[in-house]
Amino acid sequence: MQLWVGLGNPGAQYALQRHNVGFMAVDTIAEVHGFGPVKKAFQGWTQEGRIGGEKILLLKPATFMNESGRSVGEAMRFYKLDVGDVTVFHDELDLAPFKVKVKTGGGTAGHNGLRSTEAHIGNEFRRVRIGIGHPGHKDKVSPYVLGNYAKAEMDRLADLLGAVAAEARWLAEGNDARFMSDVALRLGETK
Repeated sequence: MQLWVGLGNPGAQYALQRHNVGFMAVDTIAEVHGFGPVKKAFQGWTQEGRIGGEKILLLKPATFMNESGRSVGEAMRFYKLDVGDVTVFHDELDLAPFKVKVKTGGGTAGHNGLRSTEAHIGNEFRRVRIGIGHPGHKDKVSPYVLGNYAKAEMDRLADLLGAVAAEARWLAEGNDARFMSDVALRLGETK
């Protein structure tokens, strides 16, 4: 089993914030791949399903971003998973908007959800970094990250989330390079 975690904040008022793009990604994956009903577990919401031959548990922590790791750690211990079985979908300031990169391990770049997850499970988990871009000055970061996507961005956001979900089989198989390449192709990006 793999544990795929979307980072975000619970509540309708946060639903369209850039900081919640991790929640949006796992919701889209669940919808596209016909995952089972939402259940409350591990201080969050879970859905089970299969992508290719892999069993996947999707998790959206309900602990708020800064305490995400509590939920992730609880699910990981319950299923006796290794840190390498965990994939975290999150917003990334240091990546251009609507770009997607995957890496394993690394720092947190000031992301409190990653920092909390790392504190609870270590840092060698896979990260699906979903670019939101940087507002330009550190004083503008918090309102930008906690701001909603603009109406003009919604089509691109939907395309991005759809591409991530459509190509999720490559993540399930551990082929991160193919996942990134095929997502970029779906979004019309060239090398």
